[in-house]
Parts: sequence; structure tokens; C-alpha cells
Amino acid sequence: MSSLKPVFLSYRKEAALVKLRHPWLFSDAILKPEGIADGELCDVFLSDKQTFFGRGYYNSKSKIVVRFLTRNQQHVVDQHFFEDRLRELKAIRERFIYTDKTNAYRLVFGESDGLPGLVLDKYDEVYVMQIHTAGMEMLKPVVVEAIKKVFDPKTLYERSDVNVRLLEGLKECPSQHLFGEELAGDIVFKENGIPFYVDVVHGQKTGFFLDQRENRKSLQKYVTGKTLLNAFCYTAGFSVYAALAGASRITSMDISKHAIEAAKNNFQLNGLDSEKFEFVVADVFRYLSDCIKEKIGFDIIILDPPAFVKNAKSLDKGMAGYLQINEFALKMLPVGGILVSSSCSAFVTDAMFQKMLTLASHRTRCNLKVLEIRHQPPDHPFNLDFPEGKYLKFWVLEKG
Repeated sequence: MSSLKPVFLSYRKEAALVKLRHPWLFSDAILKPEGIADGELCDVFLSDKQTFFGRGYYNSKSKIVVRFLTRNQQHVVDQHFFEDRLRELKAIRERFIYTDKTNAYRLVFGESDGLPGLVLDKYDEVYVMQIHTAGMEMLKPVVVEAIKKVFDPKTLYERSDVNVRLLEGLKECPSQHLFGEELAGDIVFKENGIPFYVDVVHGQKTGFFLDQRENRKSLQKYVTGKTLLNAFCYTAGFSVYAALAGASRITSMDISKHAIEAAKNNFQLNGLDSEKFEFVVADVFRYLSDCIKEKIGFDIIILDPPAFVKNAKSLDKGMAGYLQINEFALKMLPVGGILVSSSCSAFVTDAMFQKMLTLASHRTRCNLKVLEIRHQPPDHPFNLDFPEGKYLKFWVLEKG
């Protein structure tokens, strides 16, 4: 019998919730519990106060008051629980990723993998974790021990420097070494057989955008002999793939000088003479506008910006930003040119993104033919019961 404190579903919401397998409960879905600390594990029961519904952790400071870890009442949420879950996820990843050519991928993707509030990325023998929630923060000691036991990492580093923790009532956003060898600088991993540097300490997210791995590879068939602009290039993942596939001229552009220096290093790591390619530190909006004025064009333009829409309040402004850069890009492309447009904003649905691209084509008086629509790879899965886990949109379009 569990000693965890109980939470009871609201009778008014119960019928709908029982039909779903969603990993969240909002405040109006439960009766207000007593004596449960924020972040504490709890058992959720139906309104009859006897029928078990799920086990998770509670936080009154969040709009999401309960996040489920299991629906099995026999599961004890301890180190062994996390070890078992991590082993399952490791086996799943190794089924769908060619690990002889790719040794960097996401092992844990939060709610979609049944571990809400936890992200774990692997870069060869270095593992990087993020904790987003108060409940997972309280469980961190057993999570760390489970990671050590299952993966035996050379290094385990924490990149929990994310503002979403503040919404959970957490006061610190740590970036710190947790276990193993101290990191002395960039490390090298391989993706589809291509080596890259990653700075897991200072880089964006956990250091690299692993979710675009398969999309980078898919682009290679379009680029041979073509001129290409990679806007928002970060450390030039798309650019390196394009260069190796024989693109004739590549311009990699980002507002961060540090990112551009890292981009050059990735070219050199792959035996590509960075002097033969163009690297630009600039604001994308201004750069694209200047290119239009100077009548500079490219055969292929890649737009992979950071999330313009971080919450519901920023939706209108963010969509306006997407529309503007896609309009700019279409003005720079010739007929037959290819626009690669991506969004990592979960608040932007496929339908919204398609509507924005359609409007951009109308405003620039061109037709757009869809060549490919892609999403996130198998190590960033989303469950049909948790559509919030679907966030990445990647469209390849031909201008007509």
C-alpha cells in the first residue's frame, strides 16, 4: 500500500479525464489537496476516493498541478524505477538510430517518454541533462544515480539554465558538472557519420540541435551544384551537410559571433576549407532586406530560426516574424528555387504554419509547391495522447 498523499479528481472533470491518457492535470481537474508540498509525489484517485488513476508529482505553483510518472499502482518511484525506464528508452533509441554512424541523440524527451520535466541528451560518452520542474528537481538525486548506473557516462553535465523552472517556483537555474571528468572544451560527436564539435557548457539548449538530424540529411539531395543561404545557422549543421553534398556556394549567417566561429570550426573538422565559404555575423531580418535591395539571390534558402512563439501571448508577434522572413526569402529565390522553412515553436500548429507560408507566397506573387513536410525524429517522439510534444515543423518548398 502506498504511503503517498492522495489527490482526488473533480467529479465535474472526471468523465473526460478517464478517457484520456494525458500526462497532465490542471488545477480545475482536482479537488484541492491538503498537506502536499510542492514537488512531492502523490497518488491520484477518482472522485470515489478509491479507484487509482495515476502516480506523479504535485505543484500548486504551476498551472499543471500534477504530472504523471506512471499509471501502474505497483510502480515505486525510486532509483530502480528510473533505471528501468532509462534501459527501455535506450533500447528504443538503438532500434531506430544507426548508432555506428550516430552517437549523439536524445535519450529522454520529457512527457513523451513518460518522464515529465526531464531531458537527457547523449554526445558520445558525455551526457547532458535538463530538469524543468519542481517535482523532477526533488527526484534529481535518484535520477542522477540511475543515469550513472545505466549509462556509465564519462561525464554528466546539467544544463537546467531554462526560465521555465521559474514558473515552477524554483529559484535556481543551474549549469553545472555533476559527475565524471570535467569538460575542458568542445567535444566531438558524429551524426550520420559526420563529425561535429559541441560546446555543452555554453551552447544553446544542451549544445546542439539534435532534432534536425534527419532533416539535415534529407536536404542533401537538393543542394549539389546550388548556391545556398543558411540563415540562423548557429554552428552550421545544415551548411556542413550541404558542403559535403557538393553545394557550389554556401553563406552561413547568424547574429552570434561565437556561433559563426563554431561554424567555421565545424567546416575545418570535416576537411572543408572555411575560406571557400562565406560566414556572416548579422541580424537576419536586416541581412535579408539588404540582399533584396542589392538583388542578391540564392538557389536554396534555409530558415531555421529560434522559437519566435514561446507562449500563447507571443503568437501574433511571432507569426508576423515568420511571415516576414519567409516573404524576404521568396523575393530572393528564382523560379525553381527551394525554400526550406522550419519552426520549433510548439504553439505554432501545422495549420498555422501552412497558412503563414500560403500568405507569404500570395504577398510575393508566386506559387509554392510542397516537396516535403517533415517533423521531429524518433528520439524526439510525441504521443497521440500528448500532442503538446509535437513541435518541430520542417517544410521544403519549390518556388513557381
